[in-house]
Amino acid sequence: MKLHNTINGEELKEKIKASDEKRTTISFYKYAQIGNPQLFRDHLFFHWDQLGILGRIYVAYEGINAQLSVPTKNLEAYKAELENITFLKGVRLNFAVDDNGKSFFKLAIKVRSKIVADGLEDDLFDVSKPGNYLNVEEFNKLTDDENTLLIDMRNHYESEVGHFDGAWCPDVDTFREQLPLVVNELEEQKDKTVVMYCTGGIRCEKASAYLKYKGFKDVYHLEGGIIKYARDAKEKGLPNKFIGKNFVFDERINERITDDIIASCHHCGEPFDDHSNCKNKACNLLFIQCPKCAQKYSSTCSVECQTIVALPEEEQRALRKGKDTGVRIFSKGRFKL
Repeated sequence: MKLHNTINGEELKEKIKASDEKRTTISFYKYAQIGNPQLFRDHLFFHWDQLGILGRIYVAYEGINAQLSVPTKNLEAYKAELENITFLKGVRLNFAVDDNGKSFFKLAIKVRSKIVADGLEDDLFDVSKPGNYLNVEEFNKLTDDENTLLIDMRNHYESEVGHFDGAWCPDVDTFREQLPLVVNELEEQKDKTVVMYCTGGIRCEKASAYLKYKGFKDVYHLEGGIIKYARDAKEKGLPNKFIGKNFVFDERINERITDDIIASCHHCGEPFDDHSNCKNKACNLLFIQCPKCAQKYSSTCSVECQTIVALPEEEQRALRKGKDTGVRIFSKGRFKL
């Protein structure tokens, strides 16, 4: 019984790039008590692999967080699979706004201690009692009120390329950093109406429950996040208050919501909003670089990295040996190119 990928990642990526199969990118999450996450993980991999599902899924005792790509021809069969799982019956599926069908190239289902790294002690508050959900109409109406506190619960590199008009976008690298910051900054405003949003809703589900635990009286969050909002606003012909791009954690990196470009190249400052990773694999910095600067610096973040990528691959591998090559992130106000 196949429970893991057996093909090289680069080979899988090239296969998807060359494929003309129509695929649909969706995401969903569900907080629920899972007695045996490993057994559940294996069950999902066995059944979903047969349907050609690709994606990144986290399973934990507290639930599931899934971003995935489904062959469009198998979409209904996949929905039926979800309906066969008791706690996933009727789960809300978020469909990508800007979908090229190349969002994922392999199926990775991992068991984690949590489905979102938040640094919270969940036994201190009731995660099942989040803030009130808002649909697109309710969100637009409530955020028209100048007394409403609108908070972007994503990381700074996400909000840098797109956010709701008038939102407070904390300068943080992680969700773990953001929660205590928001609570501390708004300590004297607990009686105000708080509206929060994130990409698909999962971070706000936990964050809104935590704010209520911390004494905030009137807490709301956008149901389905930016993804559902953008789709619903378009389908219903309603005003779209989101500006720019929605950052996503897959091969697409972001999806265009409006034509506004609110970010700039981290080198020259020209308006630009495409993220990329430094070509030096030992650096791998996630940053924004315009085509002109990409040519100037050979798609690297610095002259130092440019020098390294000019070396033979064997020498580059030797320099990387024993070093952490995980993704580093350009930090506003804390790191300058």
